[in-house]
Amino acid sequence: MKKILGFTMLEMMAVVAVIAILAALAVPSYLFRVLREQIESAITLTDFVKKPIAAEWLAKQTLPIDNTAAGLPDADKIVNSYVSNVQVQDGAINITFGNRASGAIKGKVLTLRPAVVVDAPIVPVVWVCADAEAPEKMTIKGVDKTTLKPEQLPLICRRRVK
Repeated sequence: MKKILGFTMLEMMAVVAVIAILAALAVPSYLFRVLREQIESAITLTDFVKKPIAAEWLAKQTLPIDNTAAGLPDADKIVNSYVSNVQVQDGAINITFGNRASGAIKGKVLTLRPAVVVDAPIVPVVWVCADAEAPEKMTIKGVDKTTLKPEQLPLICRRRVK
C-alpha cells in the first residue's frame, strides 16, 4: 500500500471556503472605515474656513452669507483629495465630496453649522456637524444640507439617541 502525501481537493476547497467567508466579513468593515476617514479628512479641511465666520460673529453678531463675505476663495477653489468644493451659506459650511472620494459619497454634501449663544457673542462658536444637536443654551444658525446617509456619518455628526 502506497502512502499519499498532500491535501485532497475536498480539504483545499474547505480552506478556500473559510478564507472567502472571513474576507466577506472583513471587506464591509474596511470600506466603512475608508469612508469615515475621507469624511473626517474633509472636516479638518474646513478649519481655516471656520475662523473668519467665528470672527464675524464675535465682531458683528452676524454671519457671512457666502465665501466672498467671509473673505474666502470661491467655493470651487477650496479642495482636497476628497472634496470638490466648500461653500459658506449664511454661516453654514457645506462640504461637497468629489475628486478621489469614494463613489458612495461622491457628490454628497456634509454641513457644519455654527452654534452660538445669541446674547453672549463673546462665547466661542461651536460647530455642529450634520443633524447633531446644539450644546445646551446654544442656538444653531444656518440650514443643514447634509445628503450623506446617517450611517456614513462619524459619531460626532449624529443625533444623540435618548
